[in-house]
Amino acid sequence: MLRTESINTEHFFKSALENLTIDENRKQLLKSIAIYIAKQLTANKKVNINYICTHNSRRSQLAQVWSSYANNYYKFSDINSFSGGTAATAFYRNTVKTLQEVGFTFQIIEFSHQNPVYAINYKNGINPIVGFSKLYDDEYNKKPFIAITTCSNAAENCPFITDAIERFHLPFNDPKTFDNILYQSEKYLEINQQIAGEIHFIFKNIKNML
Repeated sequence: MLRTESINTEHFFKSALENLTIDENRKQLLKSIAIYIAKQLTANKKVNINYICTHNSRRSQLAQVWSSYANNYYKFSDINSFSGGTAATAFYRNTVKTLQEVGFTFQIIEFSHQNPVYAINYKNGINPIVGFSKLYDDEYNKKPFIAITTCSNAAENCPFITDAIERFHLPFNDPKTFDNILYQSEKYLEINQQIAGEIHFIFKNIKNML
């Protein structure tokens, strides 16, 4: 284990939605994602969501973790959450740290100096979330999937994604900008909270539509 939990994850997840501040265009984008997923579930289709960012090291990893958490929180049985990139790097250490700060625990299940595979657990979680950096079309990511790109480079540089049944662009600010500065932890936590809040918004709307 790398660290014990220090903040209640459920409280953070709830407060992230309560404190979410987004404009009307962003809200409509989140609702359109929720509507599409709800329609797939209504048609009795399993939904695989693939959060895609260039290096699959920060934003897409945060989105996958919170999407997996939201899935368990709302007790959906037909949604799977994954992440990937246009290049495989690593589940960046500051991404790990900001998730540990809100109650997730990490255990290395496959050691690698460059790209270890983690089992990510949280209170009341049923199955661990598996986290590691990989390509968006890695065999681990179930297909077909809904592609949600989380950074501008992924939107501009991704090739045509043949396994995507639908694609949405949901960009977040890159926390990498704050690496090695005085307020690094606080800035990562802010982006962590925004992603948690927006994912919560999507899943709450899905629940309300079903």
